[in-house]
Amino acid sequence: MRRRALRAAGDAGRPTPPPLGRQRLAQRSGKPQATRGGGCASPRGVVGRLPSEAVSAVPYRRTFARLLSFLRPYKRGVAVSIVLAVGSQAAQIALIWVTGRDVIDRALDDHDPHRLWIYVGAIAALGFVSAVFMLGRRLISGKQALDVEMDMRQGLYSHLVRLSFGFYDRHQTGQLMSRATVDLQGVRFFLGYGLIFFFQNLLTVASVTVVLFFFEWRLAFVVLAVMPFLVAIAYRYSHVAHPTLRDVQQKLADVATVAEENIVGVHVVKAFAQEPAEEAKFRGRNEALFGQTLRANRQRAMYVPLLSFLPLLAQAAVLLVGARMVARGSLSAGSFVAFNLYLAMLVTPLRSLGMWVGQAQRATASGERIFQVLDEPEDVSDRPEARDLPPGEGAIRFEDVSFSYLPGRPVLEHLDLALDAGTTVALIGHTGAGKTTLASLVPRFYDVDSGRVLVDGIDVRDVTLASLRSSIGAITQDPFLFSTTVRENISFGRPELSDEEVERVAQLAQAHEFVERLPQGYETVIGERGITLSGGQR
Repeated sequence: MRRRALRAAGDAGRPTPPPLGRQRLAQRSGKPQATRGGGCASPRGVVGRLPSEAVSAVPYRRTFARLLSFLRPYKRGVAVSIVLAVGSQAAQIALIWVTGRDVIDRALDDHDPHRLWIYVGAIAALGFVSAVFMLGRRLISGKQALDVEMDMRQGLYSHLVRLSFGFYDRHQTGQLMSRATVDLQGVRFFLGYGLIFFFQNLLTVASVTVVLFFFEWRLAFVVLAVMPFLVAIAYRYSHVAHPTLRDVQQKLADVATVAEENIVGVHVVKAFAQEPAEEAKFRGRNEALFGQTLRANRQRAMYVPLLSFLPLLAQAAVLLVGARMVARGSLSAGSFVAFNLYLAMLVTPLRSLGMWVGQAQRATASGERIFQVLDEPEDVSDRPEARDLPPGEGAIRFEDVSFSYLPGRPVLEHLDLALDAGTTVALIGHTGAGKTTLASLVPRFYDVDSGRVLVDGIDVRDVTLASLRSSIGAITQDPFLFSTTVRENISFGRPELSDEEVERVAQLAQAHEFVERLPQGYETVIGERGITLSGGQR
């Protein structure tokens, strides 16, 4: 089969010329012809924003529910973690019970050393059981955290590589990288640790509250009095923190974008002596991040101390009231000690409520940004009935093709163009006339707005992308090399090529001689984007 190839000069300029009008270019007498025309260039550099980079209208409760769905494949591990948490809490509750009721009220009052040793042994055993359960829970939840992070990162990457060129024309690499790294880490920490931590604390609050009522209901009501205030403050903090933390994540992505652009474009920056200007740009983004982070810290400083203070206030009130009850004889010393130990168990999760709310809101804000990428539609994909492109001659035809990158700004309008197999065609036109656009429509880097692109009489939308693109040889305007060996770069897309075939390709490209002079020849690892090679060598 003759390999199909379409090579076109670039249209990297800005959209200034008028669009191509209705016209026909046909091959006559076997002689290639060309046309000039107007058009609009691709919006490369005209960067859009994902919805989450603006004010999001998605309720954070819905985002939170979607985050929880990532735990569904690991529900067995979650269940085991919860069971281990229950076991750990039960052992701690029993430990305090033995300490207060048995050791203080019985063994010490009876002056029975034998019974005291039994209780001490029981306390040690319960402490050991609690520690073992806690260790198991941490190991399982830690693995779950990594599993969820890996699944989300793989899902995000798999979706990104399936998105069309149009998506990448509109969005910055740094923004996407931030979602795949910083945002995922925040979600991972919450789903792996924060959520189990929340369930454990919820279990602690519920179980200890019941035990407190069993010991002394009057003191329990003193503790219960602060609960409504804690819930109200936590609810208010969650509503205040969410938009702020979402903006922090966005500002962090802005900083990453500027840093990524300047590292990749360091040669351009230095060539134009723009280091001071780029430093100023980065400083502006960095200061914006600092300001938003400072705002989040101030919000935390306003609400978290209140969430920590109220449980301590309840504890102080219990000490005051309980001490008087012990003095009057209405409460035993052992019960009073046990009550305060249980109260200490209760105060810890209540005081950490603010930390958990902040962590949950940060994870939800990060999840919101991740889901905005995952919800991007795959606007160029295989049709359900798509079939492989059969072997053919390679004739290409554009039938009444119209295309635009942005609504209302057409690049091609009602274009008819026939390219016979075996001919060489040069597309000539103004910068931004649509030459590269025309070439990009054949392998379906973009889909036409109307009309058809045919290869050997077959609509390119009726064949699979893999078979279509594997039949097209393309030389891009901007050569890109991966940070791997020369051999792997040459055989990219065709890993089955033998060493002899790889060298033959290099010889055809007149690259064999300089490759042989490299330190390890074809096994030389070139830098990112081929930075260790000259422009001509790339």
